[in-house]
Amino acid sequence: MYWLRYLLKEPYRTLSSNKERTFLQLLARYADKPRHQEIKASFDGLVFRVPDPLSFVWQYKEIFADECYAFPTADKSPVILDCGANIGMSVAFFKKYYPSARIFAYEASPEIASMLKANLLSNNLHDKVEVVEKAVWSHNQGIAFGNMGDDSSSIFQQENKVMIPSIRLKDVLDSHESIDFLKIDIEGAETEVLNDCGDSLYKVQNMFVEFHSYIGQPQTLADVIKVLEMSGFRYHIDTFQHRKKPFYNRRYRNNDVMDLQLNISAYR
Repeated sequence: MYWLRYLLKEPYRTLSSNKERTFLQLLARYADKPRHQEIKASFDGLVFRVPDPLSFVWQYKEIFADECYAFPTADKSPVILDCGANIGMSVAFFKKYYPSARIFAYEASPEIASMLKANLLSNNLHDKVEVVEKAVWSHNQGIAFGNMGDDSSSIFQQENKVMIPSIRLKDVLDSHESIDFLKIDIEGAETEVLNDCGDSLYKVQNMFVEFHSYIGQPQTLADVIKVLEMSGFRYHIDTFQHRKKPFYNRRYRNNDVMDLQLNISAYR
C-alpha cells in the first residue's frame, strides 16, 4: 500500500541506519541542553569540546549521517582544504575515511580555532593536519569579523566586530598542484572568495560550498553558480529548509539574519 510506504519511509530509513540511530541518540542526549554553552560531547569513540550543543548535533547529522563531504579518490593521501573547519567535525570525518589525507584546516574565530586544535589533539586526529587561524578571504590584509565564538560568527555579524588575520584562497590554490577536495563553509564570505579565485579552481576536483544569504545583503547565488560553471564543474544543490508557504515564511529556520542556506556539491 503506497500510503503506508510513504508514512513509514522516513522512520524506516532512520532506524535502519546506524549513523541515523546515533543521530537520534545525540538528539536525545544534547539537543535540549542550553544553547551557546560549552559542553563535552561524545560520538563514535571521540570526545569533543562543543560551543553549542544543538549545532553540534546537526553537524553530526550533516557530516556523518548524510556524509555530505564524502568524495571519490584513488589517491591514498588526498589534499583537502577545509575552509571553515569549526570545531573539527569535518576533519574527524575526513580522517576516518581518508586516514592519510593531508588536511589544511582554516578557522577564523580565535575561540573556535582553540577548540579545533584541542579536539584534534585530544582525539589523535592531528597527524598531517595543519590548522591555520585565519579567515579565508580575497586578500591577506585582514578583515572585520563579527566574532560570536560559535557558528553564528561572520563578516555580516554586526556584534563583537574585531579585525582578524585573513588569507587569500587564490594564493593557497596556486601553491598546490592539485586539490582533491575543497570545502567552503565561511558564513557568507563564499561569493567574494570564489569570485576572486575562479581562474584557479581548475586545480580542484571536488568542492563543497555552503551558500548563505544574509538579510539586507544582495543575494549572490547566481554569482557562485556562474563561477562553478565557468570552472567546468557539474553541481548538485540541496537544502534542509523545505519551507511551507515560502512567500510568507521568508526566513531560514526563523533566523533573524539569514533567509537562505544551500549546500552545493560541485564535481568534475
